[in-house]
Amino acid sequence: MSDKQTIESIVTDIEGTTTSISFVHEVLFPYSAKQLHEYLKTHWEQAPIQKVVAEAASFSELESPSCDEIASVFLQWIQEDQKVPSLKKLQGFIWKDGYESGELLGHIYADASDYLHLWHEKGITLSIFSSGSVEAQKLLFGHLPQGDLTPLFSHFFDTTIGNKRTEEAYQEILKTIQTPAQKVLFLSDVEEELDAAKASGMHTCQLVREEEGSRVVSTGRHQVCRDFQEVTQIFSMNENK
Repeated sequence: MSDKQTIESIVTDIEGTTTSISFVHEVLFPYSAKQLHEYLKTHWEQAPIQKVVAEAASFSELESPSCDEIASVFLQWIQEDQKVPSLKKLQGFIWKDGYESGELLGHIYADASDYLHLWHEKGITLSIFSSGSVEAQKLLFGHLPQGDLTPLFSHFFDTTIGNKRTEEAYQEILKTIQTPAQKVLFLSDVEEELDAAKASGMHTCQLVREEEGSRVVSTGRHQVCRDFQEVTQIFSMNENK
């Protein structure tokens, strides 16, 4: 890209972009799987859990499932890495207990932490778009070794706004952040998500981090960067817009 594109707003994915894929799959997912059945059993009568169970039952076409039955469904979805909203909500509840008890501590790449602070100081509007629930996003960024980073973000989006691989979701995000698409940059490690964002008019950049190895596939449809420092070298951040 010969001419730097001026950016006023950045929307970023989490897994593989700001945060290690291994943290999500080797720490967060196993923790939720281990705690899931007991958490459901303990909180079964509470309204938020009954709502999540009803959503999961409807999605899986079960009528009045028992705690054991719905727990098995949730565990299967975790094993299959399904992006089912009811599962993401339940995981958010479980992780909340883990973070608040000190059993869990979030992860962010050092360069991501540094440049999110820098971009925020420059007046760039920062947002998160992840398949994890908004609650889970805020918990992760609120419990980091670097401190609470949630004040850096103006918006948190999850799949309730739309599928991450469909253009419509990014159109909805543009409506919310009220920034022209040509001034918005979307960061992710997944090409299909970047394709959808690009179709909405956003600029895109694929994070292909050395730590992730073969987990990230790039065919060259988007600008590729190894870290957030390289993102800044390619795109011009509109200071104090």
